[in-house]
Amino acid sequence: MEDLDMAAYATAQPVPMTTADVLRQNLQALTQILDSQQQMFDRQQEWLRRSQVSFKMPKMTKDDDPKAYIKAFECHALMTGLPQDYWASQLGGLVFGKAQAAYQAIPREEARDYERVKQAIRDRLEISPDHYRRLFRARKGPDERRPRVLLQLLWDLLDKWVNPVGSDREDLTDQIVLEQFQNDLEERTQRWVRQHSPQNCEEALKLAKAFTAAEASYPRERRSLGPMPVVPKEVEWRRPLIRGPGREVVCFHCGQNGHISRECPSQPAEQWVVADKPQSFPDQHRSPETGKPMDCSYASSEGNAT
Repeated sequence: MEDLDMAAYATAQPVPMTTADVLRQNLQALTQILDSQQQMFDRQQEWLRRSQVSFKMPKMTKDDDPKAYIKAFECHALMTGLPQDYWASQLGGLVFGKAQAAYQAIPREEARDYERVKQAIRDRLEISPDHYRRLFRARKGPDERRPRVLLQLLWDLLDKWVNPVGSDREDLTDQIVLEQFQNDLEERTQRWVRQHSPQNCEEALKLAKAFTAAEASYPRERRSLGPMPVVPKEVEWRRPLIRGPGREVVCFHCGQNGHISRECPSQPAEQWVVADKPQSFPDQHRSPETGKPMDCSYASSEGNAT
C-alpha cells in the first residue's frame, strides 16, 4: 500500500500557479508587513504623545540666561524621561529670536543631533567665557545694584567666566568679585565702602548694608535739602575744636599729645585760651596807645586852603 502511495506522490505533478495567484500571495505578505509597521508606529506616537504631555517647560524669554536655560532644559528632559533623539526638536521649539534662527539654519540631516543644535545656538548667542567676562565687567542696571543681588550676580558670572584651579582659587575669585562689587555699587555707597578698605567680599557686603540701613533711617527731608551751607571762615575760625573718639591731637608748640598749641601750658599766660570759649578777634578790646598826638595841621591847612 505504501509503495502505491509513494508511487502516486512521485508521479504527481505540481499544480500550476497563475500570475494572479502569485500577485495575491505577494499582496498578502506586504499587507502583513504594513500592518506590523503601522502597529509599531502607533505605539511610538502614543508613547511620544505621553512624553510630550509630561514634558512641560516654559519657553525661553529675553530675560533668561541662555546657558542656564539650556542646562535647565537638559535636567528637565532627564527627569521626564524624554528620549535624547527628541531633545534637539524640543529645544528648537522652546528657544526664540537668534537662538531659534540658529536652529532653523542647521541642515535637516543635522537637526536631530542635539549636541550640534546646542553648539549652533551657543555660537549664535556668543555664549563663551569672553561673553561672561564682558557681562562681569559691564555696568549693572539699577535693579542689579542692590548689594546682595549684585554680589550674587557677580559670583554667578565669574563662575561661568573663569574656573581657576589650585589652592588659592577662593582667594583669587574673592578678590576679583570684591573689585567688581565696589565698582558697581551706587556712587555714595561705593565711596563709603572704599574708604573702609574691605579685605574680602563679606566685609564689603557688611559695609554696604550698614550704609544702606543708615541712609534709610536718615530723615528723608534732610536728604532732599541739598548740600549743607558753607560756614564763613571767621565763624569756622571761632568754633571750638571737636574731638571725635579715637582721634589724638598733637601740640605744634611742645610736641605733646592731648592738646593743641593755643591750649599748651608752656605758652605765656596771656596767649593761653581755653578751647571751650570763643577767642575774640585781634582788633577787639585793644588797649589805647600812648604817645604823641597826631599832627592834623596839614589836613586842616589843606582844608582851609580850599
